[in-house]
Amino acid sequence: MLSLVVLISGGGSNLRALLEAAEDAEYPARVVAVGADRQADGLEHAEEFGIPSFTVPFTSFPDRESWGEELLEQIRSWNPDLVVLSGFMRLLPPRVVEALSPDLINTHPAYLPEFPGAHGVRDALAAGVSQTGASLIVVDNGVDAGPIISQERVPVLPGDTEAQLHERIKPVERRLLVQAVLDIANGHVNLKELAQA
Repeated sequence: MLSLVVLISGGGSNLRALLEAAEDAEYPARVVAVGADRQADGLEHAEEFGIPSFTVPFTSFPDRESWGEELLEQIRSWNPDLVVLSGFMRLLPPRVVEALSPDLINTHPAYLPEFPGAHGVRDALAAGVSQTGASLIVVDNGVDAGPIISQERVPVLPGDTEAQLHERIKPVERRLLVQAVLDIANGHVNLKELAQA
């Protein structure tokens, strides 16, 4: 059974998808804790499912490194097999990435390497493309630059707003994430091999 710590900054819809998947006794992964960098709405999902949570507010620390050290300590206390960044809007300090890698994955609302960074949906609209997508990657010290685990295209429709397009990408992200965790747990995806490729 794969144990997961999920880190969130917002509403936690990907987290909820994992929690719902894990209710199936056949699903080979369980969320053991949920962490956040602020008082995120998504922490309510953890509470509803009876999952412990922790918050390490970025603003409570003098710099990114000391925040990262505390975050890493909190994550390690749960001894997870895999850490999932799920709408987590802070760049992890290199030391944290190196400590957790390659068992550290992230969802991104674009078809990487297209439109990396915090505004993937907005950037796709600004570029006038006819399709974007969702990606799941192994986190490295680049910005959304790590090895791709899985990805899928999502069409951009005429007149799409950023919110509308993002709402169509989210279900694809959720499906990719739930499937990838299953594949990692079953040994069909080897993160170490991906990271070394």
